[in-house]
Amino acid sequence: MIPGTQLDGVALVVGSGRGIGQQAAFSLAEAGARAIVFADMNEETATASAEESKQYATNKEYQATAFKVNVTDEKGVQDMVDFVVKQFGRIDYAVNGAGVDNGVHAPIADTDIEGFDRIMTINARGMLLCVRAEAAAMRKQEPRTFTSRNGVRDIGRGAIVNVASANSSVGLPGKGSYTISKHACLGLTKMAGLDHSPEGIRCNAVCPTWVRTPLLDIELEKNPEVRDAITAIVPIKRAAECEEVSEAITFLLSPAASYINGTSLILDAGVTTSVRVFRTN
Repeated sequence: MIPGTQLDGVALVVGSGRGIGQQAAFSLAEAGARAIVFADMNEETATASAEESKQYATNKEYQATAFKVNVTDEKGVQDMVDFVVKQFGRIDYAVNGAGVDNGVHAPIADTDIEGFDRIMTINARGMLLCVRAEAAAMRKQEPRTFTSRNGVRDIGRGAIVNVASANSSVGLPGKGSYTISKHACLGLTKMAGLDHSPEGIRCNAVCPTWVRTPLLDIELEKNPEVRDAITAIVPIKRAAECEEVSEAITFLLSPAASYINGTSLILDAGVTTSVRVFRTN
């Protein structure tokens, strides 16, 4: 294992009750994080995930705790960040994975504005609230260093990874509200990385396509057309496993990625590299 991919700091993972956020936290525990706060709107699943993470942890001092948060609540988000700092002294790594999907697919001309507002409030505004509070806390921290085979290098005051989507770069018919919100996530990532890099804070995004989560598994069972679409569109003819996303997140937070900032890593097996013909109805 590359030494630079090992972690030893404090992590905040938002949206870690299940899915990508949960697996990201588990990967951070495996990589050596000293403490992880599992933040989620569902306190029960966050608490269960925090407890499960202990079986994957490799740091002997590992601690895990849960925090209930609604990312649309400005005060709630600030309370979450304040809790982490008070409890563990700092935030070295932050993952923002809370979000909702499009729901009913519809062309732009038929967009439900109430639904659009809800998606933007959670996916875009909610992520902004999280990144803003995290960066504000990180800028007050002492910078850290990493010793490699070539000497000591500055790795800054903290690193943030936002969970965006392949739809941050391309569209999918009928998925306008979600696509617009995820484009906003990518814009936020670029601006956070740009604005705060002089303060030693990195911000990047992962942009996966279909990912094997419990929700997708249910959808595949109910709607064979989704499975057919994945087979037709994805070159390796399967959805991504959550660990394939969570391990990329861990890398981007690690010292090995200390020169990567303000950009995105597309995890789509090559979907967005070419035009692919598929049915839309």
